[in-house]
Amino acid sequence: MKQLQKWFFSVMIAVSVLAWSGMAQAAERATKEEAVAMVKKAVAFYKANGREKSLAAFSDQAGQFRDRELFLIVLDPKGTAVAHTALKKMIGVNIMDLKDQNGVEIIKSFYKAVEKGNSGWSAEYTFINPATQQLEPKLTYVEKVDDLLIACGYHFLKTK
Repeated sequence: MKQLQKWFFSVMIAVSVLAWSGMAQAAERATKEEAVAMVKKAVAFYKANGREKSLAAFSDQAGQFRDRELFLIVLDPKGTAVAHTALKKMIGVNIMDLKDQNGVEIIKSFYKAVEKGNSGWSAEYTFINPATQQLEPKLTYVEKVDDLLIACGYHFLKTK
């Protein structure tokens, strides 16, 4: 009986720690509003500073356009990344045909989001959250400026 109580106590502590860390992690997650704000900040920076300075700033991994899992992807009209805050090796790579594990055409959905206006939301897709290193659902907010798309997505957990 004493062994069972000790085991139960250990399990309860572990569950409490996991629940607490999950709540802390949820509180630190970026929000839909923060993704929109990041794009709006980038658009304002672009308009104030021009293309060359902006693309350099948007590609700075330690700069003002990176916050938790929020980062920018800037695409030219053909789907080539011209700036990427999270992965510099993606700059210069055409990612137009990028799909998630479910076949969602991620980048094509960015272009579709701005077909009827200069801004919109991508289709829902699954991608690795750089903050948690887990595959999670994601939506990306996109704005068109000149011939570029400036995009920032946020990850969310689906409730059952």
